[in-house]
Amino acid sequence: MFPELTRDDVFRLETRRLWLRWPRMADASAILRQAGEKAVAEMTASIPHPYPVEAVEPFIFAMRKGNALGEHLVLAITPRSKPNELIGMIGAHRQATGVPFIGYWLGTAHWGKGLATEATQALIDTVFSLSEIKAIEADARVINPASKRVLEKSGFRAEGSFLKSLPARGGLFPCEQYRLDRSTWAALKTWGTSGWTHAPEIEPSVAVDTPGEPCPA
Repeated sequence: MFPELTRDDVFRLETRRLWLRWPRMADASAILRQAGEKAVAEMTASIPHPYPVEAVEPFIFAMRKGNALGEHLVLAITPRSKPNELIGMIGAHRQATGVPFIGYWLGTAHWGKGLATEATQALIDTVFSLSEIKAIEADARVINPASKRVLEKSGFRAEGSFLKSLPARGGLFPCEQYRLDRSTWAALKTWGTSGWTHAPEIEPSVAVDTPGEPCPA
């Protein structure tokens, strides 16, 4: 499902304000701090709160391995001007149905700026452009209007509510199911140009005491 182009860690997506790149071990502290925030974690299926420090590096390794094998495409969201500075994560994941599933999270300091929408639209463009898939799916907790707005602004159609198992939350919770068909994407794609490119050479990330946890919702 995910082509050879995406299976090398030089793969990047560029938008007006963002670089989306493979996660790396130097992102561990940023992931731990930001994804581990209660406001972020509680809206996801798989991010625990608090986030165990020992779980971050195995998570990054698993995401990189899955990218290399073409099992998924999980990318760190970073400011275009500061590509070492992880502020969130986004990913497209293979499902048994053959329809990929998109999930994302963004650190609370970066909410309300349209960045999640910008990243989501870039990944949608990439998945449809580089594959023959017919649709993309996503979901959001019914108590998460911000995430639902991101999906709606990206062309997704709500298909109804259901109870979803959220392992990190400890049970079943009401969620809203969303779907974006290729034909709808082609007809409604008006969010401008994004593209995949090699990033400029950047300095190795400096470890800062900024934890955060990744794993799309």
